[in-house]
Amino acid sequence: MTCKRCQSDNQSTFNGEIAVHFPGLKGLDKPTVWMFPQLAVCLHCGFSEFTVPERELTVLVTGAPVEGAVILADRVARPSRKSQDKVVF
Repeated sequence: MTCKRCQSDNQSTFNGEIAVHFPGLKGLDKPTVWMFPQLAVCLHCGFSEFTVPERELTVLVTGAPVEGAVILADRVARPSRKSQDKVVF
């Protein structure tokens, strides 16, 4: 298979781990979608592509968790900078 960007035949397949976040401030209230696809990488120009699995694609379309999809749905509350104690050494 040739690269869609540079037409090189120098491609290889790798295992990937990708976390997809919804954009903008509203995206903070939506789940982070994890996927572990096979990545096709052009070793000449770096162009890469993969297919999003069906369950994770449904989460991206709806913005809501789907049974069986690998997601991070809850956010961890972090203290504001003003409330953090200073550490003195």
